[in-house]
Amino acid sequence: MTDISREYATALFSLGLEEGKAREYFDALTIACKAFEENPEYIDFLHSPGIPISERTAALEAAFSEHIPENVLSFLQLLCENGHVRSFFECFTEYKKLLDESERVSFAKVASAFPLDDTEKANIKHKLEKISGRSVTLECTVDEKLLGGVAVEMDGKIMDGSIRHRLSEVKDVISR
Repeated sequence: MTDISREYATALFSLGLEEGKAREYFDALTIACKAFEENPEYIDFLHSPGIPISERTAALEAAFSEHIPENVLSFLQLLCENGHVRSFFECFTEYKKLLDESERVSFAKVASAFPLDDTEKANIKHKLEKISGRSVTLECTVDEKLLGGVAVEMDGKIMDGSIRHRLSEVKDVISR
């Protein structure tokens, strides 16, 4: 994450908080993100020095003015004018982090040896919410290397309850 992306995202987020529209701004950024992902050449167009800035910002207005708030449109235009439109996805990611933090939401990556059923996912989510005191969103994946158990990464911490990890700990103890 670049400092520039963080600064832009923080500025927009602060404005969103001030206006009580932080979630609305995120929804608008999501619309722009989907448009840019579906049309990657659009970012190239917006970054092209061979096209006058006025044409590029007018293209943004034509594409988004009816779908997103004016301040979010101005944000996109400012990125374009200052030559930072290629940092949009980093800005989006940083804005999401700021919003999640303000709404006390944590994101947890859960890896298990086998697919988890809905009950197991709900139990893990409940335990993580109890531990963190926050609402938790899970992303569950299967990692056959784990042998059994689960490994969780949340808020920069790793909680590894996998059999593979436990065997590694036993190996370390034995080798001492």
